[in-house]
Amino acid sequence: MNVLLVHAHPEPRSLNGSLRDFSVKRLEKAGHVVQVSDLYAMQWKATLDADDSTDRRADAHFDPSLDSRRAFDNGTQSPDIAREQDKLRWADAVILQFPLWWFSMPAILKGWVERVYAYGFAYGVGEHSDARWGDRYGEGMLAGKRAMLIVTAGGWESHYGPRGINGPIDDILFPIQHGILYYPGFDVLPPFVVYRTSRMDEARFSGICDALGQRLDDLWKTAPIPFRPQNAGAYDIPELTLRPDIAPDRSGFATHIA
Repeated sequence: MNVLLVHAHPEPRSLNGSLRDFSVKRLEKAGHVVQVSDLYAMQWKATLDADDSTDRRADAHFDPSLDSRRAFDNGTQSPDIAREQDKLRWADAVILQFPLWWFSMPAILKGWVERVYAYGFAYGVGEHSDARWGDRYGEGMLAGKRAMLIVTAGGWESHYGPRGINGPIDDILFPIQHGILYYPGFDVLPPFVVYRTSRMDEARFSGICDALGQRLDDLWKTAPIPFRPQNAGAYDIPELTLRPDIAPDRSGFATHIA
């Protein structure tokens, strides 16, 4: 299988860098083909702007969505964007690996998403009508592929528990897993999270690698998070709210998991 690992940490000798190297070796040893997009090493441009289209007039009004669509349709995207889209097409599975900074991904990775997820590629796909509202949330250009997060966090695991001060880790990662990965069609696997990263010794690192290695070995066997598909009948369209008879006494992120 083909695996794309998108890595976002500025220090190659960090825990994140070590886990990236371990993951690549483990996957390749199992016979998979791996590409790594190391965003800091690539000096990835994080800002979505007018320069992402190669054929814009200098005096033209910049519309992020419409310019993205036109450039994607016309083959006039910035070459770095097109290369990353080709990697996504090539991959059977995608791993996003990053430290949890201020309750989200580093800005450089968010910028990768904003620029690579072009209109017509990751969104704005499919029929919009009273019966469907586009091919998304379980459908789309990336359907049939798997995705997983590898996340490092400085806080204790209890800080991210059901009653932890930081909020449940599943809630914190929901916008990434449901909004960035499931939206364009990925089957999203449960995340692999490493907590309390400042308290790391050789024995603990070895145990983390054992656990991560097992997750990578099971990349095609692990059951994905059962997010509810948009167009399978659970949601009223075009309101895109859950039908009244589905989880009627619940609200919030968890209601979108079957």
